[in-house]
Amino acid sequence: MNIRRVTSLTLLISFVLCIITSVVLYIAPHGRVAFWSNWHLWGLDKTQWGELHLNLGILLLLAGLLHIYYNWRPITAYLKDRAQQIRVFTTDFNIALLLSLIVGVGTYFHIPPMSTIVEFGESIKDSAASVYGEPPYGHAELSSLKTFADRVHLDLSRSMELLRQAGIDFRDYRQTISDIAKNNGITPKQVYEIIGPARKRGDSEGHGLLPAVPPPGFGRKTLGEMCAEYGLDTSSTIVFLAHKGVKAMADQRIKAIAKGNKMAPEDLFALISEFARRDMDGSFHH
Repeated sequence: MNIRRVTSLTLLISFVLCIITSVVLYIAPHGRVAFWSNWHLWGLDKTQWGELHLNLGILLLLAGLLHIYYNWRPITAYLKDRAQQIRVFTTDFNIALLLSLIVGVGTYFHIPPMSTIVEFGESIKDSAASVYGEPPYGHAELSSLKTFADRVHLDLSRSMELLRQAGIDFRDYRQTISDIAKNNGITPKQVYEIIGPARKRGDSEGHGLLPAVPPPGFGRKTLGEMCAEYGLDTSSTIVFLAHKGVKAMADQRIKAIAKGNKMAPEDLFALISEFARRDMDGSFHH
C-alpha cells in the first residue's frame, strides 16, 4: 500500500463527494419545509445529507493535511522567489489571498456575484416551500397532537376522530405529529390535512388577526399575499405603513420591504400586526 497515493485518492474522492453534498444542501428546502413534508433525495433526508456532508468534510480536511505533509517540498517551492529564498507574500500567494478575501468580504457585505449565488439558492429553497408547503409554525412536527391542536386552533376530540376515520393509527394525544406520520407512512403535512377540518368555529385566523410571531416563510411572501392570507386590505396596509415611514408595494416581498427600509422583517411584522388590530376595531382611517 502506498500511503501517498491513498492520501491523494482519498482527497480526490472526498472532494468530489463534498461537491455533491454541497449542491444537494444548496438546493434542499429549508429545514422547516423539509421536515414538514418528509423531503428525501436518493433515499436520504436533509439531516442525513447534512451529517454526510459534515463527515466527508472532516475526511477531506484530514486527507488535505496529510497531502500537505507529503507534498511539503513542492508547496514551499511555490513560496520561493527567484533567489530561491522563501517569501510568504509572493506574487502568486498575494493573488490567491486576494481572491479569497474578495469572496469572503463580498459574501459578508452581500456584493455580487457572491450575493447572487446566495440569493439564487434562497430562491430555489423558496420555490420548494411553495411546492411542499409550509408548516403552521416552526418545528410543528415535533409537537404532540394536543399541543399542535392548541397552536393551530383545532378541536382535539374532533381531530382524533378524523384520524381514526382516516384509518390513522396513533396511541393518544401525547404522541407527536412526526411519530404519527412516520408510523403510518405519511408526512406531517398529510396529518395536518386530515385533521384540518377540525378547526374551531369562530376562529378568527384569516380575518385580520395575525399570529403572535411571524409565521414560517413570512419573509418570502409578498405584501399582497400576506394581506390576502389574513383578510387585510392591501391598499390600507400600504397607507398605514407609509404613515409609519415605511415604503412598500403590494408585489414586493416582505424581506425586500424590510431591507429597503433598513429594518428587520420582525419589526415589519409588528407594524402589520398593529394595523390588523386597529383595522379590526375601526380605529384606522385614511
